[in-house]
Amino acid sequence: MDEAKKYKILIVEDDFENQKFLNIFLSRTFQTDVCDSETTFYQKINEGDYDIILMDISLKGNKDGLELIREIRKDPKRKDIPVVVLTAHAFQRDKENAFAAGADEFLTKPIMNDALLKAIEKTFKAKTGNEI
Repeated sequence: MDEAKKYKILIVEDDFENQKFLNIFLSRTFQTDVCDSETTFYQKINEGDYDIILMDISLKGNKDGLELIREIRKDPKRKDIPVVVLTAHAFQRDKENAFAAGADEFLTKPIMNDALLKAIEKTFKAKTGNEI
């Protein structure tokens, strides 16, 4: 696929090994950017227009992924960006909290590569009407 036609995904993940893996795996399908904290999230989100966000709940810094999702949903410019949560937090209340914050999908680690990609594609299509 031509690089210009790839949708842009922001990977918000605090674990370096997970960052590396997600970046390599998802760069086959998307233009990827990676950040690990609220500080780097704000830098990235203000620099680029993202088509989808993959958000961890636990992050470096003072804010977690749920707080960042709430902020995205309050921002008129970004409120419609699909957000897929990928987290090690696997309790039902974590899932409920993620959806209450505005997540479009909730996935738990570990996850199979094809299941992750299918969930991202499904969420993107449901939210935007576009195929990846």
